[in-house]
Formats: sequence, C-alpha cells, structure tokens
Amino acid sequence: MAEIDFGGVVETVVTREEFPLEKAREVLKDEVVAVLGYGVQGPAQALNMRDNGIKVIVGQRKGTPNWDKAIADGWVPGETLFTVEEAAERGTVVQYLLSDAGQRSQWPKIVESLDEGDLLYFSHGFSITYKDDTGVIPPPHVDVALVAPKGSGTSVRRNFLDGSGINASYAVHQDATGKAEERTIALGIAIGAGYLFPTTFKSEVYSDLTGERGILMGALAGVMEAQYNELRKHGHSPSEAFNETVEELTQSLIRLVGENGMDWMYANCSTTAQRGALDWKDKFRDAVAPVFTDLYEKVASGHEARITLEANSRDDYRAQLEKELTVIHESEMWQAGAAVRSLRPENWKEK
Repeated sequence: MAEIDFGGVVETVVTREEFPLEKAREVLKDEVVAVLGYGVQGPAQALNMRDNGIKVIVGQRKGTPNWDKAIADGWVPGETLFTVEEAAERGTVVQYLLSDAGQRSQWPKIVESLDEGDLLYFSHGFSITYKDDTGVIPPPHVDVALVAPKGSGTSVRRNFLDGSGINASYAVHQDATGKAEERTIALGIAIGAGYLFPTTFKSEVYSDLTGERGILMGALAGVMEAQYNELRKHGHSPSEAFNETVEELTQSLIRLVGENGMDWMYANCSTTAQRGALDWKDKFRDAVAPVFTDLYEKVASGHEARITLEANSRDDYRAQLEKELTVIHESEMWQAGAAVRSLRPENWKEK
C-alpha cells in the first residue's frame, strides 16, 4: 500500500498503480459477480464492471421500473438478468446493493443462497453494524466485505465514462477464504475507484450517516433555505436570493474548493469576501457544533438507523417520499433555481 500524508496524519491507501485493472481482472477471472438491486449504486457498479471485462449478472425484481431499466442497459433476462434470488444463487460474489430496508426484508432468502467461499459484498456498513435491527448476520463460511464509493451511483458511472473515477473506502468484516482483502480491492478497482482507503463497517456507516444528514445533504439544504428566506424577507428578488445562495456556490466557489481547497478559494475571491468569510466562519462553526454532536450520538446509538428502517419499510413509503420531495421541488426557492439554471449559457437554445 502507498503511504500518504493527510494533513499531518500518514494513512495507507491502495492506488491503481500498485493494483492495476489487469491485476483485478486476474483476481476476479473465475468469479461471477451478482449485483442485487438495480437502483442507486447497482447500475453504475454493474455497468462499470461489465465494461472492465468482469463477468457480471444482475438481480432485480421482475415487473419493476428498475427491471425495465436493466433491460434498457443491455442486461438480458435469463442470461445476465435474473430475479434477486436466482442471481444470488448463481453468483460467487454477491453484491448486496438493495436499500437498507430491502436488505433486511430479503436477507432470509439471500442467506440461504450463500455457498462456502462466496463473498458477500456491501457498499454500506449499515446492515452489518446495526445487525440487531436488520437481522443481517452472515454465516461463517463466506467472506464479508464492502467497497463504498464516495459519491452517488450517477457520479460513479459518469466519472468512469469520463476516464477518471471516484474514491472509495473498503473494509473486510470476515475473511473465510484468506483472500477476502485481495478480492475486495479487485472489486473496488473494477467498479472504477480512483483510490481505496481502508475503514471498518462501523466507521463507514457512522461517517456516512453523519455526512448525509450533515454537510452533504441535510445541513446544506437547511442552511441554503435559511439564507434564501432571510434575503427574501428583506425584499430581495427570488433570482437574486437564489443566485447569492446556490448558483454562485455550485457554479463557481465549490469548484474552486474542489480544485485546490478552501484556502485557495478564499485567495481567489475579493478582499471583501475574504474578510467577511474569515470573520463569520467561526460563528457558523460554533453555532452548528452542538447539532453535529447530537447528530453523531444519534447515529452511533442506532437511533437514526431505526428511524430509517421503520420509515422505509412502510407500504406507503414511496408515496410519502414523493410528497416530501414535491414540497421541495415546488418551493419558490427551487422553482427559482430551475429558472436560473435554464439561463446558464450552456442551456441557451439557438433561435
């Protein structure tokens, strides 16, 4: 493994240089990778592996939109596309990529399909870490591991097609064959990971649930709404409020952060912006610190997991989800956003 200094802390990571795609293909040459679930991560990982020459089959419930999507993506019923149970039976690597609630409900069937030496693969530490709530306890005769891309399935596929990749964490929970780590790293390379850093199932799910509820999604949406509403309260137009809250962030500043870091973004803004950001940064940090403490405690205790499982297991879950997402979609802020996005230069239509 390569040793890299992360802000003064040296960590070990796996890069493509030391574990190239050719090596991954060799490790996986006798494997049949069954991707169970064609929802969020499933399509990207399955398609990337197929494009990289790995033998892949897909398991998805018949008669669903995702079954039709799999067919549209070139998976053939009876050849490379099967029911979830059939795919699990055929795979030597079982990529368990159903939703967390789906993993709990399908586990009694899937566990019966696991043969000695199989690799049970996750992209999230949820089901194993919260086993008291999910009931997902693997038998001792299989390898158990995860590769967790640090991005959505859309980004995993898009970056792969762009010729880059996306970073991922990996962990081995159970090594029944003595080859679990090598198989896991090979799968990470095969799905297009840029580099892989080691973690544990518990660390992955604790950081992931905190990140999703925090900066990556929950906090980001909440802070945006707060600023937008404050600007509107003082008479700023919807377009002005949206531009100063979202558009400049997504189209300019966050790209600078992604290129070279927060300090580089600060250095490439006006002196007025720099001064204000530096003066207010600590106030925002201190204001939200108690919220993050509360959030992490609820993740670690399993409280957030139980809420998720309960909500996502209801029969009307998707209908209720659509209602909640519709409220966001139809809000003034995001309707203004749709109008602003339509005016981006790349979206101008030739007259």
